[in-house]
Amino acid sequence: MKVDRKLQTRLLRIGGHLVALIPLTLLLLDWQTANFSPDPVREITLRTGKAAILLLLASLAVTPLKLILGWNQLHPLRRILGLYAFAYVVLHLLTFVWLDYGLSWPLISEAIVEKRYALVGLAAFLILLPLALTSTQGMMKRLGKRWTSLHRWVYLAGILAVLHYVLLVKQAYTQPLFLALILALLLTARLPAVRRRIVSWRRELKSRTVRGSAGKIEPIDDAGM
Repeated sequence: MKVDRKLQTRLLRIGGHLVALIPLTLLLLDWQTANFSPDPVREITLRTGKAAILLLLASLAVTPLKLILGWNQLHPLRRILGLYAFAYVVLHLLTFVWLDYGLSWPLISEAIVEKRYALVGLAAFLILLPLALTSTQGMMKRLGKRWTSLHRWVYLAGILAVLHYVLLVKQAYTQPLFLALILALLLTARLPAVRRRIVSWRRELKSRTVRGSAGKIEPIDDAGM
């Protein structure tokens, strides 16, 4: 059984790496075949930014999924997906300061002051930076309880990242608002009352499944059915 759990964890780790590398692979393929839109810088900006947000949400989804499924093998995915999200944030930021603004610091400073999406995005990056730097096992042990408090800032980073996307796309709000809804659900799932309800529901479902497997007749408790 232990071997199976280790194998499952290893496969999940490999799957996490492969899934996280898909956006970068597609981006490089399109770059190699010159398959970009007439505004390649904007396209790279949007694609790296969207990959960062999706992976950040996927990282935040690990804990709710563990609660619902009771599957602790998912736990390593949180760190893997979170670090890939940060890597795409770095690519997104490099695209902005290098390809878009040519490393002109006066223009970059002006854009950050004048454009709200740039300021919000920079704030999200500054929050994620210490989280990425302290994501190792050594830093976790060194910081102790402070590590958990520090890494709770990822919730604010997620909110700022989605807000940054909403402000950036200007008119096409469908995807940003959909991502905002997902983020709201993921954050709601962390509320103590909701967590207790999810755990209670899972245990009740498991208990019913065990009794059903043993051949016992389940009482019908749904009135009106």
